[in-house]
Amino acid sequence: MPGFLFQAFGNTMHIHILGICGTFMGGIAAIAKSLGHKVTGSDQNVYPPMSIQLEDLGIELTQGYDPKQLEPQPDMVVIGNAMSRGNACVEYVLEKGLPYTSGPEWLKHNLLKDCWVLAVSGTHGKTTTSSMLAWILEYAGLKPGFLIGGIVQNFGMSARIGKTPFFVIEADEYDTAFFDKRSKFVHYLPRTLILNNLEFDHADIFLDLEAIQTQFHHLMRILPQNGKAIWPTQDNALAQVISKGCWSETEQLGKDWSYNLLKSDGSEFDVLLSNKRVGKVKWQAIGEHNVKNAIMAIAAARHVGVSIEYAIDALAEFISPKRRMELLATVNNITVYDDFAHHPTAIKTTIAGLKAKVLEAKVPGTKIHAILEPRSNTMKMGVHENTLINSLSDADEVYLFEPEQLSWSLAHEANKANAFCSKSIEAIMTRVLENVQPNDHILIMSNGGFNGIHQKLITALKSKFGNKNV
Repeated sequence: MPGFLFQAFGNTMHIHILGICGTFMGGIAAIAKSLGHKVTGSDQNVYPPMSIQLEDLGIELTQGYDPKQLEPQPDMVVIGNAMSRGNACVEYVLEKGLPYTSGPEWLKHNLLKDCWVLAVSGTHGKTTTSSMLAWILEYAGLKPGFLIGGIVQNFGMSARIGKTPFFVIEADEYDTAFFDKRSKFVHYLPRTLILNNLEFDHADIFLDLEAIQTQFHHLMRILPQNGKAIWPTQDNALAQVISKGCWSETEQLGKDWSYNLLKSDGSEFDVLLSNKRVGKVKWQAIGEHNVKNAIMAIAAARHVGVSIEYAIDALAEFISPKRRMELLATVNNITVYDDFAHHPTAIKTTIAGLKAKVLEAKVPGTKIHAILEPRSNTMKMGVHENTLINSLSDADEVYLFEPEQLSWSLAHEANKANAFCSKSIEAIMTRVLENVQPNDHILIMSNGGFNGIHQKLITALKSKFGNKNV
């Protein structure tokens, strides 16, 4: 690809990143460092594992936002979208006239403009599908760069620049910065675009679904004519986006691509193209939602020349990213999973996948214990108040943590479904330990740290049952 050189000879800069410890901004930092720049940064909470990853790269970190960190003046300040007016460093940058930009804009001009970008968008499955796609390209020898909102376990990192023009990016619809309210993905210059699905989310910045669809329409507008959009036929919200304008090639799951489940939990399935079987995937992932993610990734990889056969072989060795149905421990045949749950649809499909695995195993009496912290801004605002409990219906036992900041009564909803609800992590752990038995599955769901309940519960299980199968 013309002009594809990832060096910064003669153009090295001092880049300071505000809000550096988020996964996206931490990835920007790693990429900037790889391009030869001096990188420093700060965050309100500087702690592992991101702080260790950044320090290992030689990136100096500052706790908090004292403007003294901007002396001597850096060549560019990259401002994360968690920063807002009133932040001491933001005010200093504006008052002193320091050059500044957003993470997505910086990435566009310093890397993506020279790349064949494969972008993965949608409400659910972005991290997992991006990880699949990056791994397929790697397996095929293309050595892609990537920036993904989670640790890709096949690589052990969330971002790198790669050695070819191919770059996989998780294309988030969240806003870019306090000074740029467009979605991040409008900066990404995609040539291959996956549109996984579309539902209302991010109620803190979007008024309704139509507002999100407008941003996705803007994304479609920048996809070149020789680019390709890949999307599912049965998603009405996406169909409405496409109907507003599509100037590129398209492929559709449910029309061009399809699948046959060979096992109900999705661990084995046939891949079909134009209604013809083109291969079989047998892998570690579970859930029909991940089967759909895999088909999308196979289709996107095929757009850049990777054969379906290579893609299928790669998926056999794919490891789900951290915090996406990640197996944390097995104690006395009790499995403990961690999942980055943030929306009722994602919760429902994740539990359905685990339920299918339980049924496939045919072990009598096996139960699923679902523990949920409704932590996302949208959940806290009560947007999903009427659908959240129902999304947990496939679990045998449900435990809900009610945070102080919740604007609605989770306990009231829990009573309708006979779920256990508490503002105490310890009370939830006690109830789980009373109920759980060997062969059961414990699924912990939160898009945050959940007050360390994961390791606390594993430690408690070891104490009760011993260290078998750990």
